[in-house]
Amino acid sequence: MSEFISWKVYTIDDCCEILDNKRVPINSTSRELRKGDIPYYGANGLQGFIDDYIFDEPLILIAEDGGNFESFATRPIAYRISQKSWVNNHAHVLRAKRGFSQDLIFYSLEHKDIQSFIVGGTRAKLNQRALRSITISLPKYEPEQAKIAEVLSTVDRAIEQTEEMIAKQKRVKAGLMQNLLTRGIDEQGNLRSGETHKFKDSPLGRIPEEWEIKTLSELAVVERGKFTHRPRNDPRFYDGDFPFIQTGDVSLNIGRFITSFSQTLNKAGTKVSKRFEPGTIAITIAANIADTAILGLPMYFPDSIVGAVALHENDTRYLELMIRRWKPTLQSLAPQSAQKNINLETLKPLLIPTPTIHEQKIIGKLYEDFDKELLNNECYFKKLGSLKTALMRDLLTGKVRVTPLLQNGEVSV
Repeated sequence: MSEFISWKVYTIDDCCEILDNKRVPINSTSRELRKGDIPYYGANGLQGFIDDYIFDEPLILIAEDGGNFESFATRPIAYRISQKSWVNNHAHVLRAKRGFSQDLIFYSLEHKDIQSFIVGGTRAKLNQRALRSITISLPKYEPEQAKIAEVLSTVDRAIEQTEEMIAKQKRVKAGLMQNLLTRGIDEQGNLRSGETHKFKDSPLGRIPEEWEIKTLSELAVVERGKFTHRPRNDPRFYDGDFPFIQTGDVSLNIGRFITSFSQTLNKAGTKVSKRFEPGTIAITIAANIADTAILGLPMYFPDSIVGAVALHENDTRYLELMIRRWKPTLQSLAPQSAQKNINLETLKPLLIPTPTIHEQKIIGKLYEDFDKELLNNECYFKKLGSLKTALMRDLLTGKVRVTPLLQNGEVSV
């Protein structure tokens, strides 16, 4: 099986036919008159749909201009299409030649740094001459090429399936929260409905008869963060052991427990700021208004973040959900200025539909349970992405070989 040791450097011209002469561009006005169900592709993927096709086979597309050339590590510069399709003149069209695995050529190009082949100007461009000279390393024999592509394709399918599941869970979660926060749960654990339960009018619309309307300040202690020293970026107060979060930290953890932070304060810094305890709801009041997260550990806030601590056994998660639900209302109350912001006088009177403590806790737990499952899938999705990156690094360089699989008879030569 010594033949499997051989790898070779090929140019795109060596291993691919370039079908650019078959491309047909159509402007957006013409496409509006030719709507259909055939995918229409451009430099970075699907651009819309049209009523006819010019290709009907698996192909590789790589941007001719406007591609993700500089961000190749995190965004693909090439993608695959199959079946009936239309391609405009902003994407090169490649078909593998006989003896080469088209899927492996795609993976070799997907995140390849080709910036040295790009022609400058107002719009970065990969012309066909440069495309033909791009080199990739491949096993000399197609069975090993195909096996590497099979391994990577298996991970890709898992990534796609997980991504679809996450999208579905997010849609279901949004619908569930809308129902829970407007209809609630009755004593039998069922969503209330207008046919079987009584509702009443309120300043916030129809709500279950059992619910009350209260202000946020009746349900929680609401305090603004602070950093009283000026200038704010004085280095004497930073780089210590005490987490100091900014609005961006909250925005990155919306609806979740926040344990990450972008800055820290030293002891001197804590004397000019304010500490908030775990379980506090962090609410942004500047820039991204009314983004919310719950502290997972003690943190210090600047005055662009407000902390709300539930009173009288009110459920923290329920309050967080309700504050987030009224984000559009709070945004609309911000003065029209270069940077919108609100203050405590805007936030404290916020009206909250309020069920019993028991029902609040049920709603909060339903959210937590659903979000935990979603978070697990999101973590799994990230792991799959890391796995693919590691496999591409190892398999596309020959550092790790698939030849034992071939030698065991799983793929015949």
